Amino acid sequence: MRVLELWRYPVKSLQGERLAEADVGVLGLAGDRRWALFDRDTGMGLTARRVPELLFGSARVRPDGGVEVVLPDGTVTTDADALSDWLGRRVELRAAPDDGAAPPTYETAVDEDAPDPAEWRQWEGASGPFHDSPRIRVSLVSTGTLGAWDRRRFRANVVLDGEGEDRLQGREAVLGGVRLRFGVPIPRCVMTTRPQPGGIGRDTSVLKTIHRERGGLLAVRGAVVEPGTVRVGDVLGPTAD
Repeated sequence: MRVLELWRYPVKSLQGERLAEADVGVLGLAGDRRWALFDRDTGMGLTARRVPELLFGSARVRPDGGVEVVLPDGTVTTDADALSDWLGRRVELRAAPDDGAAPPTYETAVDEDAPDPAEWRQWEGASGPFHDSPRIRVSLVSTGTLGAWDRRRFRANVVLDGEGEDRLQGREAVLGGVRLRFGVPIPRCVMTTRPQPGGIGRDTSVLKTIHRERGGLLAVRGAVVEPGTVRVGDVLGPTAD
């Protein structure tokens, strides 16, 4: 399998950036999930599991290493008031801590399609960059697995041309200058059904099919054993002796 696309998502649950190459450290792609939006009243992080409007904004890393958010109307901002006006609640953009602080909590719902805020509950993410997993920081999916589904529904860092990533569980492999150790496949949630820009409509059959045919799992996650650089066109191959 060969790298067809590389993606990073600077702000959790917003649209991301397609890259030609990426530096990958032990915490994942540089700049990936490095920021998130938090509710200023509850202190909890927001994701498109509970706030699907997030998927209609996008984020990009500035040349100076900072971030900027592009709102659906084209406004470029990091201003808390502008972000709050967009989402209709008091929010602010926060960078992931570098000091090993406690993992953040996020709001979701007992029934993730239920609109009643009283049904909110909390789940805990990873410390450091705002990934869901505390150990596995790079996600990969192949065109063979995706079939006709739009790859943007699954927000993988690496889209591979070919098929066979399911067989990587428990193994190590080299991708460009990076060595990865692969864990369990990724459990999928209601985010895969959400509408997104570019004509991606709400489609509950996506998640139903994943549960029926794949046990609720799709794509794989890799822990970074040796950091390095990955480029479009790099081949996923066995580790060197």
